[in-house]
Amino acid sequence: MPPIRQRQGTTAAELLVDARAAAYPLLARVIGGLPDPLRRMAGYHFGWWDRLGNPASAASGKALRSALVFAAAAACGGPRDAAQPAAAAVELLHNFTLLHDDVIDGDRTRHGRETVWSVWGMPDAVLLGDVLHIAAAGLLATDLPAAISCRAVTYLEAASVELCAGQHEDCAFESREQVLPEEYLRMATGKTGSLMGVSCALGALCAEAEPTTIALFDTFGRELGLAFQIVDDLLGIWGDPMITGKPAGSDLSGRKQSLPVVYALCSDTEAGAELADLYRSDAPMSQDDVVRAAELIEAAGARASAQQLADDHLTKALEVLPDQSAASDLITLAQFSVHRDR
Repeated sequence: MPPIRQRQGTTAAELLVDARAAAYPLLARVIGGLPDPLRRMAGYHFGWWDRLGNPASAASGKALRSALVFAAAAACGGPRDAAQPAAAAVELLHNFTLLHDDVIDGDRTRHGRETVWSVWGMPDAVLLGDVLHIAAAGLLATDLPAAISCRAVTYLEAASVELCAGQHEDCAFESREQVLPEEYLRMATGKTGSLMGVSCALGALCAEAEPTTIALFDTFGRELGLAFQIVDDLLGIWGDPMITGKPAGSDLSGRKQSLPVVYALCSDTEAGAELADLYRSDAPMSQDDVVRAAELIEAAGARASAQQLADDHLTKALEVLPDQSAASDLITLAQFSVHRDR
């Protein structure tokens, strides 16, 4: 099989479209093989059809993690076909986390339409997430060569444990008055960095890279994941709901301890003190409160500090790449992850 060809000047949008198309056949096979109503719920979640099972073309995820698998394999000179099972598997695992996140956070919309739990209820959404997690491991076990399938499943499941631990910490933060920046970064490394790390590591593994090289790609993905999560936090406050598909200021209305909030609360500024009063209040956040909280975070310098940290972790990610000249697709995706609007 020929190696994945990296085209000079390929945009992030093109890489994401290519990754979605390349992973789709395996995703369709896995989802199509589920028993109803799990099959119908999964297809709805991926945007393939409506709640009745009729074909639809709803907005779906970016397929960034699948694209990272293909880009990492390309950087190691591997063939696209060899990376397809891993690309589909990380997409399944990512959507397991999204289904559970929507339940945990109580989010009723994703990509501008109702979430699975808001249509079918929380128990079914949790069960569907569990099924996608199981399917991800099963895909690696059955579709990768025997020589690497066991290692691939081990990598995936280690990342699964780590991301669940990170999610636990994230939830625990909501009941605390103050979270330190270093605690936030530890949480984000688990919640987001682990999955991006394993995406890159699996791409390298599928390209038959050496263990030391695989470890470098894992580090690249983890650093990129931190940058990505920080940008997510910024969009959760200042993102355009028409683009993000989520209500404006949703993180603030839920008093979420995202990084800009953490920085502001630890800033020892008048704006930070006023924000602390808003966050300690038992009264629900009004829309005026949400607007004021966003203003206070910016006044405390936390928005700029968070963006700078995202840029710093992007730089660290790029610095660990063993050969940047062979990693143009990865670099393009990394730049997109930090400079995006959704």
